[in-house]
Amino acid sequence: MSRKSYPKQFVKLTGAESLYQASARRLSGTGFAPPTIVTAADFRFIVIEQLATLKIAPADILIEPSAKNTAAAICAAALALEASAPGALMLVAPSDHVIPDAGRFRAAVQAAAPAAEAGQFVTFGIRPDRPETGYGWLELSTPTPTFASLPQPLRSFVEKPDLATAKVLLAGGMHLWNAGIFLFSTTAILDAFAAHAPEVLAATRAAFDAAEKDLSFTRLAPAPWAELHDISIDYAVMERATNLTVVPYAGAWSDLGDWQAVWREAEADTTGTVTGGPASALDCHNTLLQATSEAQQLVGIGLTDIIAVAMPDAVLVAHKDRAQEVKRAVAALKAKSAPQAEYRIGAHYATVKKPRLLGPDA
Repeated sequence: MSRKSYPKQFVKLTGAESLYQASARRLSGTGFAPPTIVTAADFRFIVIEQLATLKIAPADILIEPSAKNTAAAICAAALALEASAPGALMLVAPSDHVIPDAGRFRAAVQAAAPAAEAGQFVTFGIRPDRPETGYGWLELSTPTPTFASLPQPLRSFVEKPDLATAKVLLAGGMHLWNAGIFLFSTTAILDAFAAHAPEVLAATRAAFDAAEKDLSFTRLAPAPWAELHDISIDYAVMERATNLTVVPYAGAWSDLGDWQAVWREAEADTTGTVTGGPASALDCHNTLLQATSEAQQLVGIGLTDIIAVAMPDAVLVAHKDRAQEVKRAVAALKAKSAPQAEYRIGAHYATVKKPRLLGPDA
């Protein structure tokens, strides 16, 4: 369902709104300024259209000439915010996360605000419930048995672990999943770029200073932007900084990184089976059947731990434990010059049932 030309944040995977729309709604209202969006040129009109449906007007939409990872994107946004509201608090959030309890998340952000105002880099850590190898982890400085949203010093970042290490981290109770959500002031983050990644700051500032307005978009200048390396905010700044604070978040959260995550978040029947669209399951267990076109019925019989996704132009069938290997399928399609590797060819879309809350209060 997610293709290069239409990535997953714009798809209605788990409800009536896309993940991007749900993120924009969650980060709006009292206490939030209009959002600044960083995106690619190919998606600029999708961004405008999906925000307009929510009646949310962005403060700015920065167009990246090419993808350079999160460090450059965050630096550009910080420069834009600093120009309009010097020293403002800046909440950085990916646009493809599922956080069903928006009020609880906003409360966690408010709890983190004093630390950010004091110059700290605040990261939000998710209470783990399984030995996940697809996320980075955050090491706490003190035990947090209740996982209350109270700021505390962050001891260290942990790269995506293997399964054995993830089991140890989960059992120890001193680690959280790294959600990649940050809160800091524009002053603090720009100072950190100057100290730890001056080359990122210099090239991004040059691209921002030479940016051109195009309708409601700000097109960052391509020449200086091309000088940037592909580097994440964690590598560029966070792993070198000493002013790090973590706020635990015990509510439901997922980045829907694969179809197993979609299955996990959805409303399963008593056999653990999830169906979406014109799909039927007969004697299936712990299985996801997702169909997207009323002209095509998907039927599963006697399946266990299987993911089957049927679209008019492509069908995926995989074991749940190998759901993260979809990139291999995309590579195989590219190798045979199949257009489905990048584009969706004529489709109507349905979504799985409304996700259930998976937090401690569910």
